[in-house]
Order: sequence, then C-alpha cells, then structure tokens
Amino acid sequence: MIIQPKIRGFICTTAHPEGCAANVREQIAYVKSQPAPANPPKKVLVIGASTGYGLASRIVPAFGGGAATIGVFFEKPGQENKTGSAGWYNSVAFEEAAKEAGLYAKSFNGDAFSNEMKQQVIDTIKADLGQVDCIIYSLASPRRTDPNTGEVYKSVLKPIGEPYSQKNLNTDKGEVDSVTIEPASEEEIANTIKVMGGEDWEMWINALADAGVLAEGATTVAYSYIGPDLTWKIYTEGTIGMAKKDVEASAARLNEKFGAGTAYVSVNKALVTQASSAIPVVPLYISLLYQVMKQKGNHEGCIEQITRLFNDHLATETGPAQLDEAGRIRIDDWEMEADVQAAVAELWEKVTTENLTEISDFTSYQSEFLRLFGFGLEGVDYAAETNPDLALPSAS
Repeated sequence: MIIQPKIRGFICTTAHPEGCAANVREQIAYVKSQPAPANPPKKVLVIGASTGYGLASRIVPAFGGGAATIGVFFEKPGQENKTGSAGWYNSVAFEEAAKEAGLYAKSFNGDAFSNEMKQQVIDTIKADLGQVDCIIYSLASPRRTDPNTGEVYKSVLKPIGEPYSQKNLNTDKGEVDSVTIEPASEEEIANTIKVMGGEDWEMWINALADAGVLAEGATTVAYSYIGPDLTWKIYTEGTIGMAKKDVEASAARLNEKFGAGTAYVSVNKALVTQASSAIPVVPLYISLLYQVMKQKGNHEGCIEQITRLFNDHLATETGPAQLDEAGRIRIDDWEMEADVQAAVAELWEKVTTENLTEISDFTSYQSEFLRLFGFGLEGVDYAAETNPDLALPSAS
C-alpha cells in the first residue's frame, strides 16, 4: 500500500515503515560518528524503548558501546492493509540493524506495568544474558493497570489549585491562540502519580534484584523534565510535576536500598516527541526554543541528548560529571542557560499567528513531528508501494 500521513490532533494515525527505518539508521550513524564512551554498560534493559528518548536510549549503548539490549514497549504491529505504529517500525528497524552488527537485541511488546511482562523479561535475562547492568526507564502512558489490584488509573495534564491560562499553539492550524485549563481534583492528582510516578520503576528494579538478574553496581535512570517558568503551572507545578517528584522519591529509596549511585533522575531537554506534543503550551515553547538554540548553535535532538547522557554521565569511569542540588543529572543544561531562556521569554511576549513562522521554528516543529512517524526522510520514496506488515526479527 501507499502510505501517507494522516494527522488527527496531536497524533499521526499512520506510520511509514521505510521512513521509520531511515530515521533509526540516521540515529545509528550519528552515534557511530561520536567518540566511544569510556566505560559503557554491556547489558541494557530499556523500558519504554520504541520512540523518542527511549529509542535513543537503546541505540546509544548498542551502537556506541556494543551493548546487548532488551526493549519493552506497547506498540501496534502493522497488518496487510493497515499501518502499525511508528514505535513498532522503529523497533523492527533497530533489531534488524543490531542483527546486521552482530549485537544481541530482543523486544517485548505488551503491558510493561504488568507482573507477567516483568517475569517474561526476567526469564529472558536469565536465559540469555545472566544479568543486566543498566536499566533505562522511559515509559510514557496515559493509563496504568495496577498489577496487584487490577484497578485502572488515568493520568491528566492539569494545573493544581487554580485554572491556568496561557498562550498556546494550535498545531493543526498553525495559529497562536490561548488555552485555559481547569485545575485537577485530588483524585486526578493521585491517579496521575499512580500512572506517571516512580512506583512501577521501583517495582521493576526490585523484581530484577529479587530474581538475581540485577548486576552488582548496576545503574538505573528515569527521565524527567522541568522547563521554564512559563510552563511550570501546567508541568512542573501541575499533575505531571507531582508525578515527577514521586519519581525522584523513588530514586532516593532505590539508592538507600541498593547503594548511592544506583538510581538517577535525568532531566532532559524539551523536544518534539509523541508525549510532548500532547501537552498544552509546550509546542509553542518548543518552536521558540528551537529558533533560539539553533541560532546559538547548541540545539540537540533525542539522539544527541542521550549520547551526551551516556558519554558524560552513565558510561564514564567515575560516574556522572555533575549533579544538581537535588542530585539529578541535567542534560537540559543548555536549554536552561540564562541567555537562552531570556531570548525565549522575549519571543514569547511577541509571538502571534501573524509572525509565528518568522520568529519561531514552527516549520521544524512540523517536520520533526512528521519524522516521528517516518515521514519527510530523505531517500524514501513515499509514492511507492510499501509493506506495512513487518515482524520483529527477535520474534521469529
């Protein structure tokens, strides 16, 4: 079938297999072009491994340090006349490239929150790898079923305490408008923490340790975001921010249990991802941020960010280069530089629908959004027939 993008709101309902593969190959090529890390992990588990930061977190240790990797995700396979999700095609492409390079790679598609998935992964680690020495937790989900009670929890993107009004970008229409979001209830706050907090991360690490498949001195990292003042009401001080604080509390408990330096929270840069596209206000901020950072010459995408995370913090001889006052790794450091934030704040006051394309990089936002789903990649013939029904090599 011929596959074209079909965009609905903040998602694209189609994905292009060859385009996703080209995107993965580009990221692999970038990693191979960089200096090898000094002390790379050799057996890596990535929970939430199919898109964005999670995908990059699988590519970097594999193709930068020769690591064996296991990826866990929840994606939709393609069918004969229907495309799968971008994450499915990304994972197929990753496994194919790993196989060509002689690297171990195995993927699990299903509910990462479930006890059954944890057990499947543990059994595979025991059989194939013995133990894992690095666990990346990059899961982003709108809902979670508690594996012990069966209760389903749903997360919300809301402020806390009072309504929040701010400029917003309607990405469908390319218009700057405004949005008002009502505050979350106490139940919504608690549910969001249940879905996006640190409980499942801790459950994974404890399960791995109890099963004897967590290597001595293993490191685990969960991803977070802080961002600028103008997004704090919807993010850092909102329901997601409360969940991220819970993640930091989980890191503290893991360090207390397994030793300092076991668990880190990495605060990453704002980027166009499937998760960030769903957050009000953030797409406008990203469009302005890209403009400023590209002009300054220090813009990074997911693969550049995660390469720096491993090379400067996770795969060194001495541990992370630097932690902030809360003990977090900060690879959002270039985003949060004072001159960058001052320039973004100045543009924020000026931006309108009429000058959007002039003073922001909304054009790149749009193209990067499409690239998430395999569209707009050089060398891909989008007018040609392609097969959407691809299987994971590790499943055969």
